[in-house]
Amino acid sequence: MNDKIVIVTGANSGIGKAAAIRFIEEGYKVIMACRNLDKSKKVQQEIIELTENDRIDLLQLDMSSFKSIEDFCFGFKEKYKKLDILIHNAGYFNHGEKNYQLSPDNIELSFATNAIGPFLMTQLLTDILKKSEDARVLNACTTNVRHFFEPKRKIDFENLQGEFMDTRPYNIYKMYGDSKMALLMLTFKMADKLKKDGIKVNAVQIPAIKMSKETMRKFKSAWRIAAVVQNVFSSSPETMADTYFHICTSEEFKDITGKLINNKREIMQSSHYASGLIQEVKQLFDKGVYPKYADNIDNIEMVWDLAVKLTKAKMKIYD
Repeated sequence: MNDKIVIVTGANSGIGKAAAIRFIEEGYKVIMACRNLDKSKKVQQEIIELTENDRIDLLQLDMSSFKSIEDFCFGFKEKYKKLDILIHNAGYFNHGEKNYQLSPDNIELSFATNAIGPFLMTQLLTDILKKSEDARVLNACTTNVRHFFEPKRKIDFENLQGEFMDTRPYNIYKMYGDSKMALLMLTFKMADKLKKDGIKVNAVQIPAIKMSKETMRKFKSAWRIAAVVQNVFSSSPETMADTYFHICTSEEFKDITGKLINNKREIMQSSHYASGLIQEVKQLFDKGVYPKYADNIDNIEMVWDLAVKLTKAKMKIYD
């Protein structure tokens, strides 16, 4: 695998760090794409010492900033002539945030980081992904999208640039869920658009993951106790890193595109459950289905059109 190149965004902690280690141990060249260079340089050195392998590069990337994404992609193409695997692992979620947070491009911060950023970055790297014999893109979604099983739940398209920041309360939990649902729908559309180029695009549904001590310290006392309990039943970053690796390298998923895959490496299906209390309860416990909202063509086109509109100054639109 000495010629295989992998980009992992958010590779300085959690699943991203574990994934970087996993790929390096298997002989891949890994590019850590991270916002905080000071922290990331230390992690990079730690990984080199742990794996006894220096096939790991570090480039700065802020997924919330169009300019940073553009600079990263330009810098990557200056150094490398192809890209085999692109893993959009980085995400933004600031527990307890009560004030609207906007990106440098005036987009709600979690939506910019978790949905629009990956859309733009994938587009800007499409030409170099085409040069791989087996190009794969993996988008990190979460079980948070399952809140869209609620029939009235929808993405608030009219309030993604702070339009109502002075009149509506900010809900980071809803915005985070909206951004991950948008990413899932963009995955479906990108997979369809890039199929002709041989580029596979899938999403992985990440369950609750064991949190680091650093993350735990951000919680207030009551929430910290709940987090401790959650950690007991949560998956490890290493387990999910193995799942990333399997989806991005195995023969099993070589020809799979436009799918949501759960942490058991099963391809999920759009919910087939009918309305009604019993059916809705069964749906909640079925880990093999995702909300029908994600398959709604109108919803997908709205997310796609929004992403194109917001990024059109930075990219050439798909043919």
